Amino acid sequence: MGNLTQKQLAHLTQLLNEREKALRADLQRETEQQDDYVDLATEAPDPGDSSFANLAVDLGNAAVTRDVTELRAIGAARQRIENGSYGQCINCETDIPYGRMEAQPTAERCAPCQDMYEKTHMDALRGSTL
Repeated sequence: MGNLTQKQLAHLTQLLNEREKALRADLQRETEQQDDYVDLATEAPDPGDSSFANLAVDLGNAAVTRDVTELRAIGAARQRIENGSYGQCINCETDIPYGRMEAQPTAERCAPCQDMYEKTHMDALRGSTL
């Protein structure tokens, strides 16, 4: 676990649990809202209402995708906790500072490696439009 104490690890695990709970609640709410928008889109006599409903569904899909991606990151963090690599950079294997882990409990990389990753993977992170 690198430089993390048991107390720090317990706190970070609690943060992961709280975030997972919030994401699952968001997903539930977004799914219910999408059902409402689909109903509006199929029943709307006004093309403006239908366009709004379609936009809302698209935005909802983006939110669901974001939440699912974060849930996967939480799962990956839990796997790193189990195998003892949590808190270590997956690129350079140095310890990730506790402050960074507290701010981003799913962090896989130290700040310098994350910066490099973002620079070299910018198109993938933004979603290539080509």
